[in-house]
Amino acid sequence: MPGRADLVLSGGGVKGVGLVGAVVGLMDAGYRAQRVSGTSAGSIVGAIVAAAGSELTGAEFKNIALQLNYRKFRDAALFGRIPFIGQPLALARGRGIYKGDYAHDWVRGQLADLGVRTFGDLAIDDDELPADQRYKLVVTVADVTTGQLVRLPWDYRRVYGLDPDEQSVAAAVRASMSIPFYFRPAGLTDSAGRTSTLVDGGLLSNFPIDSLDRADGGVPRWPSFGVTVLPNLPNETDRLLPNWGPLRRFGTPRMLDDVITTVLVGRDQAYLNQPWVNARTVRVDSTEVGYLDFDISDAEVEALYVAGYSAAREFLADWDWESYLERFRPPRQIP
Repeated sequence: MPGRADLVLSGGGVKGVGLVGAVVGLMDAGYRAQRVSGTSAGSIVGAIVAAAGSELTGAEFKNIALQLNYRKFRDAALFGRIPFIGQPLALARGRGIYKGDYAHDWVRGQLADLGVRTFGDLAIDDDELPADQRYKLVVTVADVTTGQLVRLPWDYRRVYGLDPDEQSVAAAVRASMSIPFYFRPAGLTDSAGRTSTLVDGGLLSNFPIDSLDRADGGVPRWPSFGVTVLPNLPNETDRLLPNWGPLRRFGTPRMLDDVITTVLVGRDQAYLNQPWVNARTVRVDSTEVGYLDFDISDAEVEALYVAGYSAAREFLADWDWESYLERFRPPRQIP
């Protein structure tokens, strides 16, 4: 029977519209997210899911999530506004073509309307979870200063010496969606005054499907569904790289396309190839929309949303929790 579930939402840039459709499909079927783990676009959608809790209907959630104006994502930074040479210069300096302020402000405003500002507002009382993981939301971020994957708010205290309850949810989401060279990276200053540069968590784990799994090998209390909008390799019809004006005049080497695609999806593709992961994952066909197609039309938004909704409903038509447990997570035998 539908009821409680955890959600793991992949990155995917503009493809994240498909995540919204899938989440609404799960909501309409009667599932309510207890915890959400997300990367990049998945962190944006996941933050709204976590903040809303069970207060919103599927239709209300769709109305909020699809208010995001993707065209406004391209709020050009200083170098990005210089004709012809601006974009290559921004790339060379590593500061990003776009500021990312619109997305940050939008997430912060939506969360505020739902009564959420810091991770303390998303804390949960659950003695079965480790103390540092008792939150409704966790987002994946890459710290390129210390060279590691961090999960916020779980790692605020361990890595940065900061109180997670006092940290901004919108700032963590903004860091998780900081696509390198495209958006300006985020900064985080630790308790000792050292500042780390944070970028899109998709560099290290674009689909953190295992992030909410039990670490003790015990039987899970409820399902942990994954939703991914990224391609199932090999798939030559999908588009991940943007059309960066002057940089494309010379043609992007096929090797560069392949390397970036592998960075984004290769690690997690290995997980998806495992039957116990594939069996609990909703795969949304998003091949008609590119990763950075911020000029997406209203018709394309609706079509991608419908693709996500349909994928969730088709997945649930064959889903059986008890069968999943029996096949993949049987109780351990006590000697």
